[in-house]
Amino acid sequence: MSYAQTPDLVRLEYTVIPENDFGIRTNRYRALLNVPMKLANNDYFIAGMEYNRYEFEIERDLPFSSDNFERLHIIDLNLGYTFKMNPDWRIVAVLTPRISSNIEQGLDNNDLRLNASMVFWKEEKELEKPYRLILGLSYNSATGLPFPLPLINYYKRFKPNWSYTLGIPRSDLKFYINDKHVIQTALFLDGYYVNIQKEIALPDNRSGASISLSAFVGALGYQYKFTKEISVYALAGYSILQEGLIRDGDRNRAFTLNDEGNFYLRTGFKIGIF
Repeated sequence: MSYAQTPDLVRLEYTVIPENDFGIRTNRYRALLNVPMKLANNDYFIAGMEYNRYEFEIERDLPFSSDNFERLHIIDLNLGYTFKMNPDWRIVAVLTPRISSNIEQGLDNNDLRLNASMVFWKEEKELEKPYRLILGLSYNSATGLPFPLPLINYYKRFKPNWSYTLGIPRSDLKFYINDKHVIQTALFLDGYYVNIQKEIALPDNRSGASISLSAFVGALGYQYKFTKEISVYALAGYSILQEGLIRDGDRNRAFTLNDEGNFYLRTGFKIGIF
């Protein structure tokens, strides 16, 4: 997740998708650190890292060994630059080299990815109904699509105790009980794409070269704010759509691990700029 879309300075997070009828439980551990460094004229350089570790507990009998994909790693290096284009708009550009692998034997070329995003950012904080608009493009090499995808985020505090965010990949509606307590509903996309270094021998003489998950989640959450920037949070929801796949060397579907909706639980701590 890039600074252009989710400008957290620090985030520590745990996500669990409990075991369902497919007999697979997923645990994700996430740690993120971004450091903005002020340059001249309110320009900033951003350097940061993000680490995601996925661990699977598989109770289901599979027709192949799962040993080499029971723990997966995604390591991102965030390099960003932001400057004011004019009094109303700021430009944010982020380049994200990525390692995405089960890392069984060092690194190889298939473990390496390069993601990039650029957005236009406009924010009005002093209005009676403050808002923020982020419009841009994001290129993610793991999707297999040879073109950037839209990145949209529109936030508005439309009443003193209510706000909404409309966007891709997340939309939410928040109710501020007071300055400390916030309740929210959210719809968002989640997932991963990870290279498998030693190919998996699948039935029908097929081979698995990577593993992926795509999920569309609806959730209800609570956030406690120690300060405006520092908070803890928890989300409980359900993956309305979910597809966990083993893919072949051409990224085609080779084996379905899980295509059934499931409960989705997430909790964490963050320091953000909003």
